[in-house]
Amino acid sequence: MPLIKKLRATFFNNSPNKEWPGLIEAYRSKLPVSKKTPIITLKEGNTPLIELKNISNQIGRGVKVFAKYDGLNPTGSFKDRGMTMAISKAKEKGCEAVICASTGNTSAAAAAYAKKGGMRCFVLIPEGYVAQGKLAQALVYGAEVLSIKGNFDIALEIVQKMANDYPLTLVNSVNPYRLEGQKTAAFEIIDALGEAPDWLCIPMGNAGNITAYWMGFKEYYKAGISKNLPKMMGFQAKGSAPLVYKKTIEKPETIATAIRIGNPVNREKAIKVKQESNGQFEAVTDSEIINAYQLLGSEEGIFCEPASAASVAGLLKNSKKVPENTKIVCVLTGNGLKDPDCAINNHKATFHKGLEPDLRELTKVMKIKQI
Repeated sequence: MPLIKKLRATFFNNSPNKEWPGLIEAYRSKLPVSKKTPIITLKEGNTPLIELKNISNQIGRGVKVFAKYDGLNPTGSFKDRGMTMAISKAKEKGCEAVICASTGNTSAAAAAYAKKGGMRCFVLIPEGYVAQGKLAQALVYGAEVLSIKGNFDIALEIVQKMANDYPLTLVNSVNPYRLEGQKTAAFEIIDALGEAPDWLCIPMGNAGNITAYWMGFKEYYKAGISKNLPKMMGFQAKGSAPLVYKKTIEKPETIATAIRIGNPVNREKAIKVKQESNGQFEAVTDSEIINAYQLLGSEEGIFCEPASAASVAGLLKNSKKVPENTKIVCVLTGNGLKDPDCAINNHKATFHKGLEPDLRELTKVMKIKQI
């Protein structure tokens, strides 16, 4: 067995002939768990890396673009990766209740995993700023939802204080176990490609995910499983881009609700990632995000939430700067079903309404002739 495969086998314990066990069991040797840790899992991880052939062709010059589609995790977002770790470690400590602030995805993941682990889950959300699909998930999973008149940053400040003063475990990305779980996405990318990509394009909200990916890439690099490290390209919505403009945004605004965050808690960690990887942070407009969102759906067959499309929007904005034969991975953080209103209001499909159930009328509208 070649050296690289031997090294990879050391860290990747799952056989192709076995059922996927969830990311903690698959990467147990690279995670801070022990035999005493009760593993709370919904079989998260192992999400597909999909080649975006149309986008690759659009850029040209031998560039290959892939999507790491984490919208196929159990609750429909990358947050499941971190939550399996955070909840498992909370359970290990005897925790009975967890709390988080959320723009939607964190609340869904926290509620699902907390209930799987037999814990109460409290969620603070900014009133009117959570997509319906995400709110529905938190409610169905049995979370106790507290909707406040304020934005995400205010909600996060409150839950941090609560976690300090009450018997509650905070499961936002300030919880270090969240990032430990999320770093496994980088392992999966290298396991699939055989090497790290040249660029990783990723949306940024609280900036935990870009930090986690970099942790994962560095760990595989230090272990000799990959020989390269990627340039980390982080993208934020123009109306909510504190890392780009290097200042807190008091009233962040964007159609991409998952990254509508004006004061990211992982700010300093993300800046370090940018420096270490020789990366770049850039803002994309809502229009550019929606264009990428529609392109992914209509040309690549991938339905992601608007925030996810920021990674592709950022790549397309920088397409002329991409060197020849570059291998790029765009992280798609959440499923499009999270925000059905956005899809209904921002599609280019033909939608004929009010038609009579008559064969001749229907085929006339369809402009097809009988054989």
